[in-house]
Amino acid sequence: MYNLYSILEDIDLGNGETKRVDCPECGGYKTFTATNNMGRLLWNCYKASCNLSGSKPVHMSIKDIRQAIERKEKVQEGFVMPEFIVPCKGQRELTRFSEKFGIDEWILSYDVKDNRAVFPIMQDGVVVDAVGRSLRNSLPKWKKYGNSGLPYTFGCGRIAVVVEDCVSAVIVGSDVYVGVAVLGTSLSDIHKRYLSQFSSAVVALDPDALPKAMEFFKDLKSTVNDVRVLRLTDDLKYKHPNDIEKLTAIGEQINGNSINS
Repeated sequence: MYNLYSILEDIDLGNGETKRVDCPECGGYKTFTATNNMGRLLWNCYKASCNLSGSKPVHMSIKDIRQAIERKEKVQEGFVMPEFIVPCKGQRELTRFSEKFGIDEWILSYDVKDNRAVFPIMQDGVVVDAVGRSLRNSLPKWKKYGNSGLPYTFGCGRIAVVVEDCVSAVIVGSDVYVGVAVLGTSLSDIHKRYLSQFSSAVVALDPDALPKAMEFFKDLKSTVNDVRVLRLTDDLKYKHPNDIEKLTAIGEQINGNSINS
């Protein structure tokens, strides 16, 4: 029988570093991954048939702490909202967009150059990035204005709901859920570091993205204690009754709450 903690001790990782090795449980080639995430060592096997995963606190050196603080300060100070992005003041196309999906205009800004609805990305009360959605169906449909790598989030609940775009994040965000829009095809280390603060997460991607949803599920197993996949009838932004009912049921199972209607 292998000694898991002995194997983990041999994996020397600085903060933010990841290492992939053969899985000691199932023997899968390079399927076992360990990551040092701000003083917590996270590990899991990516093989579908293997359930090896977990986490434990690890020592952070003074150098690791200093570098983490410097990265955070760099993100906060490095982004300046472009001058062509202005506050929402009832612009006609922005109003149509917000009414179409039933979201409040006040959370948006407006890109007057590219005609985009802009969703600001906040960190500790500071705008550190922004994402723009085309209002004329031009490409790219979604545009990132900075390089923070952070997801767009909305809501103040205790359950993270991982979605694909900002509109879906706003729709699901409430005092029960935090909508987390990853804005890409994979979960980055930055995404996983953000999601590690939650004890429960629901992966709710578009109906045609089930294989990707299962990959996200595997990625989050060692980061979040309770991870679930919600199989949607439609894109979550369209608020299909079956999808809202299933999400509400998950919320009630986890903490007895339900989504705000």
